[in-house]
Amino acid sequence: QVQLVESGGGLVQAGGSLRLSCAASGRSFRTYAMGWIRQAPGKGREFVGAITWSAITYYTDSVKARFTISRDSAENTVYLHMNSLKPEDTGVYYCAVAPSAGQIMGVRTVRYWGRGTQVTVSS
Repeated sequence: QVQLVESGGGLVQAGGSLRLSCAASGRSFRTYAMGWIRQAPGKGREFVGAITWSAITYYTDSVKARFTISRDSAENTVYLHMNSLKPEDTGVYYCAVAPSAGQIMGVRTVRYWGRGTQVTVSS
């Protein structure tokens, strides 16, 4: 049974940093893309970032130069390093896995989902 477990969320002041982790189990995702989707209060889920099996990364424009995604394929783990956090980054962050980065960017086409971790950025 596939499980994605996120950790690292919390409350941080604007300008601060957090690192999210997602540990996947149940199968190998070595050839899959892994990434992050977030949902702000009262809004739909939106793509944040993704990393392919070959370490090519993609980001939504609002987080470029502030967030960095990385992965440890041997450990089936993906990370999201978030710097210069803003109140508008507040939301639930979900780990997402799919055969391609494009499917993560499509949000609805994500194959596997984590349960999410709350990130709250205070002003």
